[in-house]
Amino acid sequence: MQMMIPFPDISPEIFTIPLFGMEFALRWYALAYIVGILIGWRLVVATVRRPALWLGATAVMTPRNVEDLLTWVILGVILGGRLGYVLFYQPGYYLSNPGQILVLWEGGMAFHGGLLGVVLACILYSKRNGIPWISVADVLCMVTPVGLLLGRIANFINAELWGRPTDLPWGVVFPGAAAQDCPGVIGLCARHPSQLYEAALEGLILGAVLLWLGWRRGALRLPGTLTGVFFAGYGLSRFVVEFVRQADPQFITPDNPIGHVIHAGSMGLSMGQILSLPMIAFGLGMIAWARRPRPT
Repeated sequence: MQMMIPFPDISPEIFTIPLFGMEFALRWYALAYIVGILIGWRLVVATVRRPALWLGATAVMTPRNVEDLLTWVILGVILGGRLGYVLFYQPGYYLSNPGQILVLWEGGMAFHGGLLGVVLACILYSKRNGIPWISVADVLCMVTPVGLLLGRIANFINAELWGRPTDLPWGVVFPGAAAQDCPGVIGLCARHPSQLYEAALEGLILGAVLLWLGWRRGALRLPGTLTGVFFAGYGLSRFVVEFVRQADPQFITPDNPIGHVIHAGSMGLSMGQILSLPMIAFGLGMIAWARRPRPT
């Protein structure tokens, strides 16, 4: 008999408040964003208060700069994440229904878009305030895995972004008709908990490596190193998990059940893998650039 794990009975909503004839709910996913940003903010403040960690024993920002940057980062995450989802995953639908682009509460955020939004916000803020943008990017990349860890756990609680069917003993029986629609499977369908795979790789492991490099190995004194490690590490983690992650439904057809965007027979690449390859290349290039020989 196949072993499988039943999905835990956790509501996506922490609590609901009726107000003025409407119901306002705090969801785990929103809480993950809020807590992730707050923890990241405090870690960045703690880092800029340690001048010995930085090149020339001088932090590139003050705690006040970090507070100002926080607003830019939040806007970059929300606007970039939403526009990235619209452009990368369902451009046809949103072109036909432009009013739905602003309906954020129904879901639909892309990490790659959010990342590009944060990068743009970082560059604009740094240029405006005369701060080396690459060092700002380093410290932001160092703390970003905290948000990734919490966000992927929230994805699991929401029973979304699950993986492909599996007969491994840690396969999870996710609720819902879509999760249970597994061709060829009789009875309950267990799937890879790919959200937890990503939480471990992109959040826990990558975050520990980045904090160790930044706080113990002097990586902030080589501007660009942490940015490169983050991009390469996230891209590689996402690329690997995509082999067991269920593709978005708009990419799945009877002739392409795996949902490959580029495919030849049974082999191919998903949209997540296509977007991750440039990240890996950019990250490795940044690491090489950061470690280039410098004049004394």
